[in-house]
Amino acid sequence: MKKPIATRADVEELVNRFYDRVKADELIGPIFNEVARVNWNKHLPVMYDFWCSILLDEDVYHRNAMIPHLQLNKRFPLQEEHFQRWLQLFDDTVDTCFEGEKAALAKFRARSIAGVMQTKLGLLKQIQNANKRT
Repeated sequence: MKKPIATRADVEELVNRFYDRVKADELIGPIFNEVARVNWNKHLPVMYDFWCSILLDEDVYHRNAMIPHLQLNKRFPLQEEHFQRWLQLFDDTVDTCFEGEKAALAKFRARSIAGVMQTKLGLLKQIQNANKRT
């Protein structure tokens, strides 16, 4: 049964379910597991704080989320399809488990974050240039 996102436990459930899907995904799983070699025991609590800051207005995340993505992009150039899959998995996870205002906010903010990251990584410019040529 779907429920609203109202507590840190709800955010942790969302993050855990989402990253379970990410780890198993054929397209982006290898980026997390093999390229970035994510230490999930360390990464998940950081993601709990990140999403609690966004969804519950908790002042618990004090990092620059772009830095690890910029470092990763130097080793493995991220493409639009990677961001699209990430968003698809995130939206599907939210829609499967949660409902309400915070669920909608989670999906909205995920899209916004993905757009900012793609812009900062130069992907949107590449996409726009490719679209002009076609």
